[in-house]
Amino acid sequence: MKKIMTIKKNDRLIIDITGTTSEGYGVGKSDEGIAIFVPNSAVGDRVDVLIVKVLKRYCFGKVMEIIKPSEYRQEVDCKVFLKCGGCCYRHITYDAELKIKEQKVKDAIARIAGLNVKINPIVGADLPDNYRNKAQFPLAKNKDGNVEMGFYGFHSHRVVDTDTCLLQPIIFDKVMAVVKDYLQTTNETIYDETTHKGLVRHLYVRYGEKTGEVMVCLVINGDKLKDETLLVNSLKENIPNLKSVVVNSNKEKTNVITGTKNRAIYGDTYIIDNLCGLNFRISPNSFYQVNHSQAEKLYNKAKEYANLTGEENLIDLYCGTGTIGLTMANECKSLIGVEIVPQAIKDAKLNAKLNNIKNAQFICGDATKCGEKLKNDNISPDVVVVDPPRKGLTEDLILSIKAMSPKRVVYVSCDPGTLARDLKFFADNDYSPVELTPFDLFPRTSHVENVVLLTKVHK
Repeated sequence: MKKIMTIKKNDRLIIDITGTTSEGYGVGKSDEGIAIFVPNSAVGDRVDVLIVKVLKRYCFGKVMEIIKPSEYRQEVDCKVFLKCGGCCYRHITYDAELKIKEQKVKDAIARIAGLNVKINPIVGADLPDNYRNKAQFPLAKNKDGNVEMGFYGFHSHRVVDTDTCLLQPIIFDKVMAVVKDYLQTTNETIYDETTHKGLVRHLYVRYGEKTGEVMVCLVINGDKLKDETLLVNSLKENIPNLKSVVVNSNKEKTNVITGTKNRAIYGDTYIIDNLCGLNFRISPNSFYQVNHSQAEKLYNKAKEYANLTGEENLIDLYCGTGTIGLTMANECKSLIGVEIVPQAIKDAKLNAKLNNIKNAQFICGDATKCGEKLKNDNISPDVVVVDPPRKGLTEDLILSIKAMSPKRVVYVSCDPGTLARDLKFFADNDYSPVELTPFDLFPRTSHVENVVLLTKVHK
C-alpha cells in the first residue's frame, strides 16, 4: 500500500534511528512509516527531529534534542563537524563506523549482485585520524574582507572557515596559517567562482608519509602571485622538510581544482614518497592514495589475489601513475598499464624508471578501447587488474576482458554499488567473484574501498 505523505516542513517528530544511509545519515520512520533521514544521528538514538525538507516519499530532518543516546555515540571532537562536508561519523565510535561500512558492502552485494561471495571482515585503520597526505582548501573572503580557508559545506560550495582538520597531519595546519597570513599581508585577491574574478582559488598541500617531504601548491586564476619570494621565505621558516612550492595555473570556469600548468617557485614540481618499497614522484596532478598505511594493506591484498609466480603477463587498467601495477612488477613477466590521463602516464613511466623497473610499459588511452586493441593484438594476459573511478566499468570493457581470457581478475573498487553491478555482469560472462575484502581508506567519511578476486569459470 502506497504511503501518503502527511509530514510538512517544520514539523517536529520524535523517532527512533534504526539504520544508516550510504552517506552516513541516520534513518528513522514516522508513525505512518515515512522514512526520515537525519544527519548526526546514530542507530539506537531516540531523537526529537525538526523536518527541514519534504519530498514525495521521504523527508530530511535535523536533530533538535537527543532524548535517548545510542550506545555507539561519542563526544564530537571537531568544532566544524556539523558545518563541514568532510566527515560524517565523528559522533560515533570507530568500531561502530566499521560495522556500518562492512554492512554497506554486504548489502550492496546481496541486493544488487545477488551473489554468494565470501566477504572478509573490513580492514580498519590503525589510526583513524591524521591520515590524509593530501588536502585541498578552497578560499573565500568574508564580509569584513578577511581570508577564509577550509572546506566546502556538505553539498555546497560555501567555504567553512577553519584552522585545523583532524583528518590531516598537524603540519598542514601550519601551512594553512602561513598561507593565510601571506594572503592577508599582500592583500592578494581571492577567486569568486560566480564572477570568475580574483586570483587565488585553492591551497593544495601534499605530504610524503615515509619521506616527510612537503609540497605547497597555490592554484590561481592567472600566472603569478604577488611577492612570491615572501611566500617562499615564510614557508621555509615555518615548514620542516619543505621540498616544493608550486604555482598551478587554472584559468578555466570549472569545478576541477587544478590546471595543467605547474611552475615551481621553490624546489621541484614534485615530491617523492615510498609505498610498498617503491619510490613514487608526486606532482600536483598525480593520483596517489591519500591514506598511505591503508593503501599498502590494500595493495598487498591485491597482490595476494593476483597470485603471481613470475611467469604471468599482467594488465593494469585505469593504472593512474602506475602504483598498483608497479608494486606487482617484480613478481610478473610483463606489465602493461593503461590510463586515459596523459600526465598520469608520464608519471607512471617516470616511476618505472625511478625504480629501475624494465618489464613495464604504459599506454595512454581509454581503458575500453585499449582493452579491445590488446585483444585484437593477441595480447593474452594471465591476470587483469582494474581500478576504475566511482562509476565503475562499462559492459564493453568487461566483455573485452572476457575476450582476453585471463585466469584471474583483481577488481579494486571505491563504490560498493557499481562494484556489485559489475560483479553481476562478470558472473554472467564466465568470471565468478570468489572473495572480497573491504578496506577503510577514508575513516570518518562514508567511503569504503574493496578488493575482489574473480576467477575464470571453466565450462
